[in-house]
Amino acid sequence: MLRHYHRWFSPALTRDMELLVFGHHGARVLVFPTSRGRFYEWENHGLIGVLSEHLHQGWLQLFCVDSVDHESWYNWHAHPAERGRRQAQYDRYLTDEVLPLTQQYNANPYLITTGASFGGYHASNFALRHPHRVHRLLSMSGLHDIKRFSLGWYDENVYFHCPVDFLPGEHDPARLDALRRMDIILAVGRDDGLRASNEHLSAVLWSKGIGNALRIWDGFAHDWPVWARMLPLYIGGHD
Repeated sequence: MLRHYHRWFSPALTRDMELLVFGHHGARVLVFPTSRGRFYEWENHGLIGVLSEHLHQGWLQLFCVDSVDHESWYNWHAHPAERGRRQAQYDRYLTDEVLPLTQQYNANPYLITTGASFGGYHASNFALRHPHRVHRLLSMSGLHDIKRFSLGWYDENVYFHCPVDFLPGEHDPARLDALRRMDIILAVGRDDGLRASNEHLSAVLWSKGIGNALRIWDGFAHDWPVWARMLPLYIGGHD
């Protein structure tokens, strides 16, 4: 199985960033780590192994990105306005640097975003902000309302990086059409404290005529062994 490591200086973030590529062909998958997690997290926790057949068969190619959570929403020493600005820079890093790299590897137009816990936030935030680029969203135990991190501060970066806030204000017909074509799967545990966040996002999507699958799992379900069971059920990638 192909495994490549990349490190480069990011103009958007003005620091070095790293990522791992797994697989040789198939739908491109943008993989986000959990809160303050690293690009090697999925490999270390066995989720790459769970998808070994998908990778060997050329159904999927994974691009496991790093996070800057400790510089953005989890940077409790910074003003919330600065946290939001850093998140906006991270979004530019993904769109202007990571996506072109994925296309150098693989011309397949189909793009999936996925992640667990805070990675589920990043997966949903990126996909719903860029619906013309993303075809499937799989968020596992994700958070979708970022306002708990802004401590009452509210500006355009909080708004435009909070899916349950910016989606109700979406009225562009082309963007709505793209959102309605997207496969959206939200998986979360019945007893997970983030269940309400997933139910809220699901309801907001339906209110805009955007279909989605809300999958409630038994128990807390907020852990790596459960995500390893969710992943092959919902990731898709083979016809």
